[in-house]
Amino acid sequence: MSIGLLFSGQGAQTVGMGKSLYDNAPTAKALYDRADAILGWSITSASFDGPDTLLTETRVCQPALYVHGFAVFSVLREKGLLPQIGAATGLSLGELTALASANVFDFETGLRLVARRGELMQKACDATKGSMASLIGGDRNTAEQLCKDCDVEMANLNCPGQIVISGEAAKIASAVEKASTMGFKMVKQLNVAGAYHSRLMVSARDAYAEFLKEFTFRSPAFPVYTNTTGKAVSDPEAIKAALVRQIVSSVLFEDCMRNAQSENNISKFVECGIGKVLAGLVRRTDKSWTVLSVSEYQEIPESL
Repeated sequence: MSIGLLFSGQGAQTVGMGKSLYDNAPTAKALYDRADAILGWSITSASFDGPDTLLTETRVCQPALYVHGFAVFSVLREKGLLPQIGAATGLSLGELTALASANVFDFETGLRLVARRGELMQKACDATKGSMASLIGGDRNTAEQLCKDCDVEMANLNCPGQIVISGEAAKIASAVEKASTMGFKMVKQLNVAGAYHSRLMVSARDAYAEFLKEFTFRSPAFPVYTNTTGKAVSDPEAIKAALVRQIVSSVLFEDCMRNAQSENNISKFVECGIGKVLAGLVRRTDKSWTVLSVSEYQEIPESL
């Protein structure tokens, strides 16, 4: 039996995240201090002190979540709590943290990849008028029809009954109105900066493809599941292609979890991230699965 690692995506961030790790775990402190030096600005200050408006910015929250997730993973590994990792996956941005945990690239390289991704997505948000909405209680087929009718896209298929759509703000507003007549239990427009995982991110995708050309990736030390297909990806060039495509494609997180669990004899998922968001998705996908969330130092268990 083995452990499945899960890494948080944008939206999970909370001011103060990682402070107890920094204060109590030298390994985590070293990672945060190195991140400050690499970025040229203080990720520690943004993470620990905020304000929330700063930490919520795409260019800030993506590297903040990456450093936090990798710090949690590193402390767990150092304490011998991850003896057998069967697989890893992450929600959107978290896919890069999963790849770093599998040694596809080192921490510093991953931070540069994440920081540039955040910058490019921030620019795409600023240049477009996009929005997103959450659909609760419906199915994929109904969501697909809604997207077709309203010319928007499915951004996230997180777990059964939880789908996020993305697109131009006016079209999302129309989709929200129409969705209320299609059997969804709840429809809510989200307070986000733009239309992530949609065609409005094409400029970020194209620039990121050029940026990635200068980096050399390795094959993962254990299976990593990509949001673009929900399947494991191992070839270094295929991993690059998936990271580029992921910026505009649907996040198939439910598929990632199901395939990771079934193909690797996962006995327990460990969420390396804030807010227990992914643990909730695990439980709504399959109540028989075991999941543990670790965000702060006091949450580190004596054993797994």
